[in-house]
Amino acid sequence: MKRWLKMAAGAAAITLATAGCAGSGSGDSTNSSAPASNGSLTVWLMTGTAPESLTNSLHKEFEDAHPGVKVKYEIQQWNGIQQKLTTALASDNPPDVIELGNTQTPAFANQGVLADLTSSVGDFNGAQWLQGLKASGEFDGKTYGVPFYAANREVIYRKDMFEQAGITATPKTRAEWLDAITKLKAKFGSDPEFQALYQPGQNWYELLSFIWDEGGDIAQANGKSFKATLDSAQAKAGLEFYKQLTDASGTKAPKDADEATPQQAGIYGAGKVAMMVAVPGEADTAAKTDPKIKEKSGAFPIPGKAADKSAPVFLGGSNLVIPANSKNAAAAKDYVKLFSTPKYQTELAKAGYVPGTSTDVSALDANPLTKVMAEASKNGRAVPTSPKWGDVESGQNPIKDMLTAYLTGTKTLDQATADANAALDKLIGG
Repeated sequence: MKRWLKMAAGAAAITLATAGCAGSGSGDSTNSSAPASNGSLTVWLMTGTAPESLTNSLHKEFEDAHPGVKVKYEIQQWNGIQQKLTTALASDNPPDVIELGNTQTPAFANQGVLADLTSSVGDFNGAQWLQGLKASGEFDGKTYGVPFYAANREVIYRKDMFEQAGITATPKTRAEWLDAITKLKAKFGSDPEFQALYQPGQNWYELLSFIWDEGGDIAQANGKSFKATLDSAQAKAGLEFYKQLTDASGTKAPKDADEATPQQAGIYGAGKVAMMVAVPGEADTAAKTDPKIKEKSGAFPIPGKAADKSAPVFLGGSNLVIPANSKNAAAAKDYVKLFSTPKYQTELAKAGYVPGTSTDVSALDANPLTKVMAEASKNGRAVPTSPKWGDVESGQNPIKDMLTAYLTGTKTLDQATADANAALDKLIGG
């Protein structure tokens, strides 16, 4: 997840994760004039997230409402952040508000270093929370993270190529998507470098859409642990469609690497690719290769089995948390409460983010690519909220191994899913 967030955060506008020292983490209602005990409120946000114009305005408004309190704002780098967070959260004097990647939140909640915000959800505009991120901030029936922002994948396509191939409407179903690929290959397939869809073998975030669309999942909660379900009939059906799409696509992408190796945006920008499954900001990256590529590009949601609903999408993003040992928990709640208001959520949307605590995404309509992303986010989901999920993404990811084995024919469908299921169970099952 951290790698995906780093990629999203670096991609232009979208980019694209209570207890004080005396137990004030009980979730008391926010005090709008709560002082900070040491005269400052330390806030850690990650690089490439909140725009400077937003944080400048936010901090001024917060400080005006809290005389004598200064926001100590520190931008953090993704590289090395896990160890830095581990050290800070275990200390007696941690930052007061921290941005965590949404897959990091359950792990730290499990360690008991985050404040329980359950009874304060209403103070943070809880009725408007983005549902896919809401789940990522929850652990063992309690809320520890407030949704910050999200981004998700869509199909970015060449409008000019679609027109030349006689495709008059963007695909709404899987069948229509495959039909569009057939038409694109018929029109441009004489060029040996042409790819109707650039489809890396290990784009497992895309695979999730197909598994979820089949009604399956990669794991299910089993008490406080999780049980892997990659060997279910639904998960197998999702994997089968991934292979069908890959085989049809004409892709030249490696089957043993993901969309970052090599960076797919650069390949799309080179002009011989009609589609890629990507976050909107990758179009900005592609424009470094071809400055005109953005005006040539459109987007549509990842198609589902039926036309009435697009496929569910993986929501990458971040949550805002308050450390359990914060000396300024009441003021920290005020800060998060202010960030959660429509004023600042609209500013996030204007910057190209799907806001975490507002259902108003109209500010994303100005850009056709972010507009599609916002629409698809309503059917967004997160990975299992296992405190051990970081081990899946930072280590030998069984889902990636499964994809490569099945796509290359090294293993049958049943073998690939059974082996991946057993490996995933070892990582998150306990």
